Amino acid sequence: MSLTRWFHAHSLKLLAIRDTPEAIAGGIAIGIFFGFTPLWGFKTLLSIFFAWLTRSNILAAVLAGSLHDVIFPFMPLIWRFEFEIGYWVLSHPHQFPPTHVGLHWREQIHWREHSWSEWVETFLFGVGRPTLVGSVVLGAPLSVLSFFLSKVLVARHQAKKQHQKEPAVQQQANPS
Repeated sequence: MSLTRWFHAHSLKLLAIRDTPEAIAGGIAIGIFFGFTPLWGFKTLLSIFFAWLTRSNILAAVLAGSLHDVIFPFMPLIWRFEFEIGYWVLSHPHQFPPTHVGLHWREQIHWREHSWSEWVETFLFGVGRPTLVGSVVLGAPLSVLSFFLSKVLVARHQAKKQHQKEPAVQQQANPS
């Protein structure tokens, strides 16, 4: 399936949801936000939980979060960009990471009895924390932007759909 067909099919699914434009837009924003996080396996669960918590549309959150599955071939580039942003935010004074940080983490670990603690320290805290911070920095503005954009589009679609139904209802009520 081509990327344009996928977007078209999912946008039609989002527009067909029967809920308020705010709830649908909230679900889309939550799905976009958690789609950027490096919490593989938990993105959908977190999207569902926060959509339920904020009374946003759960289906919209799941569909928006699945957008990142479609662009999966580009995700290593996005994760590297998130890592660089997070590294810059967490470093004092602010600086971008050297080119070897995060790329050769396997060489930094000397496998022995306590290798798990080294792996956690080197990979999760050395690479994971900056990537998570970078995903928040990148995902938050994009999710806010997607909220307002999708709210306008969904409201416009629902108004158009309601306007199209009114003449049909009037014709059924007044058969001439």
